[in-house]
Amino acid sequence: MTPDRDAKPYWLDESPQWSPDGRFLAFTDKGHSWLVAVDGGLPQKITSFTSRATTPRWMPDGHHILVTVERDDRQRILMTDHSGAWPRPVSRGPGDDSDPQVSPDGRFVAYLHHPLDDLDRTDIMLADIQAGTAGPVTKTPERENTAPDWSPEGQRLAYTSERPGFFELFILDTKSGEEKQVTHLGHDIDDYSWCPDGNRIACTVNRGGSLDLAILEVDSGRIDYLRSGGGVHSRPHWLLDGRTLSFEYEDPAHPPDVFTIDVGTRRARQLTFSTPPALAVLDLVTPELISYKSFDGVEIPSVLYRPRKSNGAAIVYPHGGPTSQYLLEFDIWAQYMVAKGYTWLAPNFRGSTGYGTEFERANYTSWGVEDTQDVLLAANYLSEFDEIDPNRIAVYGASYGSYLVVSALAIDTKHRFACGVAKYGDCNILTSWAQGDRETRVELERMMGHPAASRNGYWMGSPVRQVPNIQAPLMIVHGQLDKIVHPLQSEELVEALKNEGKTFEYKTYPDEGHGLLRRKNQLDFYANMERFIDWYLL
Repeated sequence: MTPDRDAKPYWLDESPQWSPDGRFLAFTDKGHSWLVAVDGGLPQKITSFTSRATTPRWMPDGHHILVTVERDDRQRILMTDHSGAWPRPVSRGPGDDSDPQVSPDGRFVAYLHHPLDDLDRTDIMLADIQAGTAGPVTKTPERENTAPDWSPEGQRLAYTSERPGFFELFILDTKSGEEKQVTHLGHDIDDYSWCPDGNRIACTVNRGGSLDLAILEVDSGRIDYLRSGGGVHSRPHWLLDGRTLSFEYEDPAHPPDVFTIDVGTRRARQLTFSTPPALAVLDLVTPELISYKSFDGVEIPSVLYRPRKSNGAAIVYPHGGPTSQYLLEFDIWAQYMVAKGYTWLAPNFRGSTGYGTEFERANYTSWGVEDTQDVLLAANYLSEFDEIDPNRIAVYGASYGSYLVVSALAIDTKHRFACGVAKYGDCNILTSWAQGDRETRVELERMMGHPAASRNGYWMGSPVRQVPNIQAPLMIVHGQLDKIVHPLQSEELVEALKNEGKTFEYKTYPDEGHGLLRRKNQLDFYANMERFIDWYLL
């Protein structure tokens, strides 16, 4: 249906949207919203009236469509139709608006509003399509409210809020205005889905990096875990019978597949089979959830893979983000390196999600400082293993993880890492702020403040200034189409390394953006990384 659609990282991509009658799919490609008929024909662009549009959402009449567009450097929600007619506004006011969710009767649209004067704040807004008005459902300074979803009858609106310290589930009665906190778990609610009867919600709960599948009773708040421990459940969806759920599941030994489960009998059935036969016969490693103390006593939760037979070397892998988390999901590269005998440690350093608002914001205004210490203390933790040589530990990361790689090598006076691999990351967050796209700048300002007011924090968090201290060999990789971390970041790092006579390898990919998506480039990168790591650690 879309043979030439641009490749995108899964974390930046959007799911296509079925029309109410099932005859069309709406999707985003090349910065615009498109429709394609299921029975054939070429996709039709419906957002020629703007320079950029995303997240198409169908109205219940099957004719009108909501899109999120870029106007005056701000995101706005507009309503157009099948033909791409001139739109009318749905959202208004200063700030960015996103993620529209239409009520079943088509009268209201709930959406997210991101005010400009409080970048830590996300409010739920409610627009009345008939009246042409919009107003806030939540008003919570410095806190996020997100993931709005209408109940089947259209009177109640569910959403998650971090007001309690974790993303708990709330429900608002839109007629009475009464808001109720439904869950009190002390864990994040991730995905969720209303049951057709409106009395239950299927959800996934993040418990230490395992996303468990559960059923929530709306009135009582009682939660019943259907499947838990050791993996990641996602995208729960009720079938019309009200007793069957579909969901996706993966764990460190199995790639993602689609399942159904009978919520009464708890009998699950696998519908897709993604594991290649050659992989299925291998004895893959099940990692451990561990934690270690950082320099100030803060516990750093981590995922540890220990090989069946150690080669005496180890790799520390800080994830990207930083507002992300290394979960108990399928990581084929970790399994491959572990099969070679490497110990693999993925720390969820301060700033990671999944452990509460306080932990997530612990690196605010101090990128590259205390979170880098968390990464360095990961090497200390591994050095205590009898089977690991403290002089044979590498550090590898992508995006923010790459930034922490460079920071760790640059600020560490003990030189704990034997080598590093930096994959499309920053080295100077001040110049990166100036080079990145608007969304990236706003995200950086949300955590670090504006550089005009926080110049010292930007300076202290830029490891390029300490390149003279780097002793370990460094492998650097960047896509030349990257709009999130500009390739000039790697150019600046390489220039500094050259000036100081440091040992490094540098390679760019002209057809890649933020993430290596093409198979030929993936094979090339991982082959080069394997050679690089083996050369310096074995």
